[in-house]
Amino acid sequence: MTARTDLAAHLASLDLPQGLTQTLTIAAAACVEIRKIVSGGALVGALGASGAVNVQDEEQKKLDVISNDVLTDRLLACPAVAGVASEEMDTVQPATNPAGEYLVLFDPLDGSSNIDINAPVGTIVSVLKSPSATPTEADFLQSGRQQVAALYAVYAGQAMLVLTTGKGVAGFTLSHDGEWLMTHEDVRIPADTKEFAINMSNQRHWAESVQRYVDGCLQGADGPRGKNFNMRWVAAMVADVHRILMRGGVFLYPWDKREPNKPGKLRLMYEGNPMSFLVEQAGGKSTTDGKQAIMDVTPTELHQRVPVVLGSANEVDQIAAA
Repeated sequence: MTARTDLAAHLASLDLPQGLTQTLTIAAAACVEIRKIVSGGALVGALGASGAVNVQDEEQKKLDVISNDVLTDRLLACPAVAGVASEEMDTVQPATNPAGEYLVLFDPLDGSSNIDINAPVGTIVSVLKSPSATPTEADFLQSGRQQVAALYAVYAGQAMLVLTTGKGVAGFTLSHDGEWLMTHEDVRIPADTKEFAINMSNQRHWAESVQRYVDGCLQGADGPRGKNFNMRWVAAMVADVHRILMRGGVFLYPWDKREPNKPGKLRLMYEGNPMSFLVEQAGGKSTTDGKQAIMDVTPTELHQRVPVVLGSANEVDQIAAA
């Protein structure tokens, strides 16, 4: 068997600041721990609802809470981390590390609706520089362009970790003995695609431009696009975006008129920004509407929501022109 580069060797090759290497190493190790818990499922009593709701007024699953605790505890114990924020927590948690340099934001278990049916779920992490040794919530409200690293782990048939530090995108597969080994050295998203991902049950609620785009795809070779499309929808952003990074496609979670005052459903700081960083580093585009780059959005609140259109660059341009 060919020897593979492990995550530690890859991080060393990037010549990163020591604190950033340490932060990413801890986050990746936490993902291994979460993978083990997810794999245990009902055998370890991890399935079902927790009986609580989060700050988004959404019912928390037991695994949401467990995964959040794993990441929070591990990262706050890391000397390089000044504070953390999570989709599952009301506000930020500063660390007690006087020399902490980094802020870490995370969606501890993306795809909660998939937890109890053994479908793919994952963890999404964003890393920012901390402007203060004792950060406040305002210190976390940095645009996506300020990210120094982003990663996700997807827990499926294989567990994979996909990482960027602004120097391209690399993918790692979890070995049987718990090591992240590089299997995808330079992930690139094809510019063109014949695949789109969207929740079609919401079609009647979308803006007209999104309806026009999807209708064009559904008409296939006989329609204005002149080619047949496949539709895929896993109902976990981490899994849908992973598919796009592996083989191309577009993912849409647009604004809809059911809650017209909400700009979107996905969270800017925990989902939109880290996934956009990865997608752009892999040669794709990530926008709110096909036009405005998600990472150019100025955050105004910790749990801010945005519409999301991302994936193969030429197809994102098609959506913008619809």
